[in-house]
Amino acid sequence: MKKIDEYQGKKVLVMGFGISGINAAHLLVKLGANVTANDKATPKNNDIVDDLEADGIKVITGDNPISLANEGFDIVVKNPGIPYDNPLVAAFVKQGTPIITEAELGWQIFDGHLVSVTGSNGKTTTTTLTQLMIAENAKYQVKYAGNIGISFSKIAEDLGPDDTLVTELSSFQLLGAPTIHPHIAIITNIFSNHLDYHKTRENYINAKLNITRNQTKDDFLVINWDRDEWQKIAQRSQATIVPFSRLNKSHEGSYVEDGMIYWRGQEVMPTKDIRLIGPQNVENALAAIAAAKLSGVTNDAIKKVLTTFSGVRHRLQYVMEYQERLFYNDSKSTDIEATEVALQGFDRPVVLLAGGLDRGYTFERLVPYFKKHVKAMIVFGECKDKMKDAGNQAGVPVIESENAITAVPEAWKLSEPGDVILLSPANASWDQFPSFEVRGDKFIEAVEKLTGKKEQ
Repeated sequence: MKKIDEYQGKKVLVMGFGISGINAAHLLVKLGANVTANDKATPKNNDIVDDLEADGIKVITGDNPISLANEGFDIVVKNPGIPYDNPLVAAFVKQGTPIITEAELGWQIFDGHLVSVTGSNGKTTTTTLTQLMIAENAKYQVKYAGNIGISFSKIAEDLGPDDTLVTELSSFQLLGAPTIHPHIAIITNIFSNHLDYHKTRENYINAKLNITRNQTKDDFLVINWDRDEWQKIAQRSQATIVPFSRLNKSHEGSYVEDGMIYWRGQEVMPTKDIRLIGPQNVENALAAIAAAKLSGVTNDAIKKVLTTFSGVRHRLQYVMEYQERLFYNDSKSTDIEATEVALQGFDRPVVLLAGGLDRGYTFERLVPYFKKHVKAMIVFGECKDKMKDAGNQAGVPVIESENAITAVPEAWKLSEPGDVILLSPANASWDQFPSFEVRGDKFIEAVEKLTGKKEQ
């Protein structure tokens, strides 16, 4: 952990009691700040408040009182999910109070080698693969943190100058990370996500590009080269560009040719040996390989990881096989693009479970994928009627169910030996579940109840 004095004697407001917020509040006390912690909700677990207060932190819950904007805070550390049009946040913006996220705080105290990953899809898998690959050859600690569910600042406290940290960073986190400077940055892809938060696609792209804002020619930006738009986006970085591509050969980075993965013209391994299924995971592997090779990782270490790693929970996660049906949990597919790539990963008939929060869009884009890959659908949630319309356009049998739990036995009735039963909702979970993780866990529990087996 780097010694810093920027917060000594400063008055700091931490907004949000998530994992990152609680860790940030305690860290700020260690850094000499006078900390107030605020959450709009009242925690059900009193231990959270007790622990904060025991560290000398003032705690305010049950509201984001606008009066806090008049208490002379020097800086605000905001939970990434709190939008900037929140009245209290907007008041701080208006008066010019600096607002950062916990990722920025983590960067400020980190004293090692930083690799950071962002993108619309594939962030967690790429982050995990990159960490595992670098760790295979490392003499020092190699950890991961960030949007992957582990506090950046908490892990950074325990790492030294020779250690490596691979961080998954969301667009929300990057908006509040003005000085973050990874030596290797990865952009997996950019689609049109979170426009309810960012308002426009350009705002969303700009937030993603904060990952490379402070990079120089001595740093590296590893970026997907499969679309012209992403190639143009790369031109906005000052870093050395390292492309990865499943579709376009480029001797400057990692790519696929005739079923073989190459790094700068040298063979690494066949794509068929990657344990993860689907073209999206070939792309994730290519991104991780580029970062790993830039970090000095051997081909043997890369092969070991890619031939054994079976997936991140909720990201096209293999759950089990039962009576010749394969169950997959892809609850992290919260947008259309993610479900598109999930369906392309299977060469068996799919019984698809889909639906969730209605964000106002329709699903015509999925119709060709339904026609090619899906034998039956079970739809649920706020957008079930729109999802059903797309299924009907594809000529796929569709039935309605209450949620992702009740859909499991319905899917079983529609399946036959050799089929895949896939939860890939194409929508956020918040209409029925607090997170995609909870939705996925409940799906797995329903599968275990149906089969009488534990996930594998």
